[in-house]
This record gives sequence, structure tokens and C-alpha cells, in this order.
Amino acid sequence: MKEDSLAHKVYTEVRKKILSSQLAGGARLVESAWAEKLAVSRVAVREAFMRLAGESLVEFGEKGGCFVKDMTAEDVKEIRELRELLEVGALKLLFKKKNKQLVKDLELICDDFTDMVNKGYYGGACEADVKFHEKIMEGTDNSRLINIYKNSNIPLFHMKLGAIMGQMEDYKDTDTEHRALVEALKAGNWEKAYNTLVHHLDRGEQAALEWM
Repeated sequence: MKEDSLAHKVYTEVRKKILSSQLAGGARLVESAWAEKLAVSRVAVREAFMRLAGESLVEFGEKGGCFVKDMTAEDVKEIRELRELLEVGALKLLFKKKNKQLVKDLELICDDFTDMVNKGYYGGACEADVKFHEKIMEGTDNSRLINIYKNSNIPLFHMKLGAIMGQMEDYKDTDTEHRALVEALKAGNWEKAYNTLVHHLDRGEQAALEWM
């Protein structure tokens, strides 16, 4: 396998672990350890770390070493703003399409979320939360919009924020808001759907900032 392909392999693996909170902010990334773990050269690992630094996911210390960059309040604010732009836009398209199957799919995801919370499977609940918002984007059938959403790391960042908060009260509020959004979509009530979504995003931002 070519060196650039190996570097991409490292980049993909480390990036996924950072954005899903498997690697916490401040964690040191050791070149030799990752080279051994993924069976690649240290050159490939170094190239991957440089690429991640370009995305502000890692940073190099003054005395050397590579570290996972902590999520800042500005990161949370920017993610929330981008999510509103994309998800409100997606919601407008869903109201035009009036896809009944999509509503049923969203209801099933809500049921899955509730079940996970009731059983104490909070990692699964977090995944269902992300899946709910991804389904909204996928329901637009707009490949460019979907690609922008996924390529901007929003699903994984969303999961990271969920892992930061992780409180029972937040899960209950999320369940209520998701179901209210689905009901508004089903009833064709744009004002309620819009207000519910914006409130949902606002609350998520505030909760994340409080737990930072």
C-alpha cells in the first residue's frame, strides 16, 4: 500500500476516535504507538497528524509531541450555528416533500432512543440521537446537502457533545423535543417544527457550554 494511502488510514482512524470522544482533549498521540497499532510507518503517522492539525483537531506542543485539541466554546458555537443553517434548511425541504415513510422512520428512531435511555444504554441513545438528525438530512434526498452535513463532521461532533453532557435530564428533554418535532412534521405545522428544532439546538449548545 502506498504511503499516502497508509497516511489516510491513520488519519481516518484517529479522526474518528477524536470526534467520537474515544480520544479526549489533551490526550497525547505517540507516533510510534500508532505506527505499531495500525502497522504503518511513522512517516505515515506524521503525515496523518499534520492533516489533523490542519483541521484543528490536534496540535503540536512547544516542546514537541502531538496532542488532541480541546473543544472550545467557540467550536460549540460554530457547530450550533452550522447545524441550524443546514437542519432548518433540510426541514423546509421535508415540509415540501410530505414523506409519510420518513415520519414513520423518525418515530422508530425516537422509540429506539427511548428504549436505550430506559435501559441505561446511553452510548446507544447518543447514537440514536445522531441517527435522528442524520435521517432528517437524508430525507431531503439532496446529495449535496447530505455530503456537506457529513463532511463538516457534524454527526461525529454531535456525538462528542452528547458524550460531554451525558445527563439523564438532557436525554429526557431530547426525547421530548424529537417527538414534538416529528409530530409537527406529521401535522404540517411549520412554526412548531421550526421553533422546536431551534430550541433543541439552543439547549444543546447551552448544556455543552455548561459542561465544558
